[in-house]
Amino acid sequence: MPSQALIWIIVAAVVVIAAVVCLVVWNSKKSRAQKSQSEESQSEKVQSEKPRAEKSQSKESPAPQPSGAQQIASQDAAAAGSAESAEPAIGSSAETSAEEPAKAAESAESPESAESPESQEPAATAAVKPAESPEGKESRLTRLRSRLSKSANPFGKALFNILTKDNLSEADWEDIEDTLILADVGAETSAQIVDDLRADARVHSNKDASEVRATLRRMLLEQVGEDTDRSLAAERADAHKPSVIIMVGVNGTGKTTTAGKLARLFVAEGKSVVLGAADTFRAAAADQLETWGSHVGVPVVRADHDGADPASVAFDAAQKAVDSQADVLIIDTAGRLQNKANLMDELGKIRRVVEKKLPVDEVLLVLDATTGQNGMVQARVFSEAIGVTGVALTKLDGSAKGGIVICVQKELGVPVKLVGLGEGPDDLAPFDPAGFVDGILGD
Repeated sequence: MPSQALIWIIVAAVVVIAAVVCLVVWNSKKSRAQKSQSEESQSEKVQSEKPRAEKSQSKESPAPQPSGAQQIASQDAAAAGSAESAEPAIGSSAETSAEEPAKAAESAESPESAESPESQEPAATAAVKPAESPEGKESRLTRLRSRLSKSANPFGKALFNILTKDNLSEADWEDIEDTLILADVGAETSAQIVDDLRADARVHSNKDASEVRATLRRMLLEQVGEDTDRSLAAERADAHKPSVIIMVGVNGTGKTTTAGKLARLFVAEGKSVVLGAADTFRAAAADQLETWGSHVGVPVVRADHDGADPASVAFDAAQKAVDSQADVLIIDTAGRLQNKANLMDELGKIRRVVEKKLPVDEVLLVLDATTGQNGMVQARVFSEAIGVTGVALTKLDGSAKGGIVICVQKELGVPVKLVGLGEGPDDLAPFDPAGFVDGILGD
């Protein structure tokens, strides 16, 4: 037992000695690390203060003393120039004060304080860009007649070829009626024209081409309405000023384009125009109208964001037209679907709001001449919703059939006032019945 206890005592002593040794070694390493760190920080401090000391030493170090001869020479030069010392001082201060405005002007013109030339260039270009000179009415009517006469198959030519036959059979009369129907004249109107031709003895007795053509021309003019008043309200002597025109129609008929072209037509007549971009539902509609207006110097009133209240835009446009004493205000509206009651009601709201400021003189329905009888459904609904006073037929060129002119007037009881001839900026002309009939007859 005593020997076993002695062994445990020895083991414990060894353990204690080992722990003490480890503690001493750890403390030694820690002190060395702290000492090394302090030396490094002191070294960095010395290196950072060394340049400062050199700079301060160079500032405090006295300048080298000149020799005796140099002192005497400098004194003589100072005495000799003492009388002139005031003039250079005054001159230098004057030059300094004169240079300060120049430097200020240069700093004002510097890129940092003023806009760059690139940013100023678009504004200057827009300011000096001259407005275009739109084409007049007479040349537009001449082109209307020329384009209609060059169309692929005007129905007037087809009728003329049938009527100049020696003996007209029942099949020929059916061909005449089919030709009229295919030209979108309408079934009822086509039957009436055929009955009139059958009853005209000159068609049966006289086969002279010029006589047949004259008879056909007279009948077509009767259907088109040669004596109908097709003038726009803004062109009349008793027109209001500003005269308000509201453009209506479905999407895709060229309504916004027609509004821009109509503005050009009025500008060609020397009238001042304001455009109202009340089509706030179609993306970029206002931008499109603004482009049209910028070409001829016509201001455009538009909303500051898409989806704004179109009636509010129309009212602002009316106020702008009154303030600027414009001759004509043209309001472009959204392309309404005639089967959407709430959208059609919006048209009525636009008219009521505008009439609080100005009377509405004209409501032009824009129809695509190539849609045929489908356009008649649109025309009837628009006429009931807002009260159409006239029709503007677009795309009435070589691709259109032309008979829609007769049909739309019969259905609505309002005249076709404007026709679109193509895609050019001046391809919109007042409708001329005689020119139209001569064009479809191929004259």
